[in-house]
Amino acid sequence: MIIDAHHHLWTADYPWLAAPGLDAIRRDYTTADLVPRLDAAGVTATVLVEAGRCDAEETAEFLAHAATTPRIAGVVGWASLTDPAIAATLADYRDLPGATKLVGLRDQVQGVTDPGHLARPDVRGALTAIGAAGLTFDLVVHVGQLTSCAEAARATPGTTFVLDHLGKPRIAAGGLAEWRTAVRDLAGCDNVVAKLSGLLTEAGPGWQVADIRPYVDTALELFGPHRLMAGSDWPVCDLVASYAEAWTALDASLGELSATERADVLAGTAIRTYALEVGS
Repeated sequence: MIIDAHHHLWTADYPWLAAPGLDAIRRDYTTADLVPRLDAAGVTATVLVEAGRCDAEETAEFLAHAATTPRIAGVVGWASLTDPAIAATLADYRDLPGATKLVGLRDQVQGVTDPGHLARPDVRGALTAIGAAGLTFDLVVHVGQLTSCAEAARATPGTTFVLDHLGKPRIAAGGLAEWRTAVRDLAGCDNVVAKLSGLLTEAGPGWQVADIRPYVDTALELFGPHRLMAGSDWPVCDLVASYAEAWTALDASLGELSATERADVLAGTAIRTYALEVGS
């Protein structure tokens, strides 16, 4: 069994897609594009993650996709950590079609410049509320924010955090030592798991498996296979690699894991963390 724990869908009019260099992925990506890729790569089920539109309507649309697409086992929707009515937002999500597949939430913390953002009382309250609702919180952050993530995780032990893309290490710039130092404290928090996703994009065009292998090895050392999950980060990965290439590279980077350890990374951790219901 393979669970793609991180992918997106979007339409070409998403504002962030207007940025230079994104021409290759500035188009609509739908479930009709997704399912054939899953079949070709042997992927059993997926987790659909909010794609940066930052509105509740996107979450509603994604839950509707999940309701009609059995291969989408879970949805990580969007919620603002500074929303004073976040409890009402969560309640509204629970009334939507496909709501049973809502497994987590995410906010675009990577774009916040305030270094104290995750320490704000309202943000900590929102993180606590998300955990109390039985949902995870996905951390989409850059390497410079990892210390504040660890502080937030320790302050809200009732919430499970999922570190997307290993915290975006600066692979192309040779940032292994910088990232290892930054992520170690976060990995020491028992309520944090991490995704082996987005690494090829951070390595850049012309990537090789050898570029990402040290980061995967370090993640295996610090988190352990039981706290790591795998994701394609499709369609973002299309900037540097196809869906199939992303999975082939990830598989090649896992090294000499036991069958049980490999099963954790490729499926078990995602199923446990997100409480996914998938077939055997």
